[in-house]
Amino acid sequence: MSFHPNIVRLREVFPHGMGFTLVFDYMVTDLSEILRSIESPLCEGKIKAYMIMLLSGVGFLHSNSIMHRDLKPANLLIDSKGVLKIADFGLARLFSSSENKLYSHQVATRWYRAPELLYGAKRYTESVDLWAGDNDIEQLWFVIRVLGTPTEKNWPGVTQLPDYNKISFTPSEPVALEDIVLSASPLALNLLKKFLCYDQSSRISAQKALLHDFFLTEPLPVDHRELPKPSTRRSVITTLESCLKAPLSTLLPPATFFDEAAEYLHHLDNPDPQN
Repeated sequence: MSFHPNIVRLREVFPHGMGFTLVFDYMVTDLSEILRSIESPLCEGKIKAYMIMLLSGVGFLHSNSIMHRDLKPANLLIDSKGVLKIADFGLARLFSSSENKLYSHQVATRWYRAPELLYGAKRYTESVDLWAGDNDIEQLWFVIRVLGTPTEKNWPGVTQLPDYNKISFTPSEPVALEDIVLSASPLALNLLKKFLCYDQSSRISAQKALLHDFFLTEPLPVDHRELPKPSTRRSVITTLESCLKAPLSTLLPPATFFDEAAEYLHHLDNPDPQN
């Protein structure tokens, strides 16, 4: 598989004890940290930029028959230039449209599981990555509150899922996304509805999503250089802290770590009077 700018790059693999050590590009932070650190919500142009990078990476994986199965902000890493890269392929699997494979439904982090996984489906497609969002009843309840009670009409085959009869909910009507995501534009809501479908066969693919009018109208996606920048100083401290907690035999600092650490220590000795 060739290199893609929105997939974290594997640089080296070598044996270590009874296992292997994988060396990846050094990434300064992740999307969850970026979202926690900003003081105001991202504008639509920046949201589009992040979504394009995410969908480009997901589309590349799917075109190579790989489903990630654990997409979440903490697994979307950000480099020093603001570029998003998909990481953590511990739950990833190869898939084939011509094979009727069985997979575990115990994948993806609690808040990002597609409804078919919450109902115990063993046969599912790469569209779980487009929902991305232990078989958790509370999470399923939140999904039903928005999309309404699943039925054979809005989700063909739902009654045949392994865990369909194990739990029941009070029948409810769907809630309009317009009443939930109040600040979203009509095109943004239109794309969101194409992602949040009970029926996995109806979910839009990553490649088709990239062609949606949402990305082609004003405000246009910003350049990645205009996205929030992670704090280099904080990343060095975080790396130092994690190193101090790890056994010495497991430490393998990233290639740029010592340069950044030296820069940070130099800053301490020569503080900028304007900061």
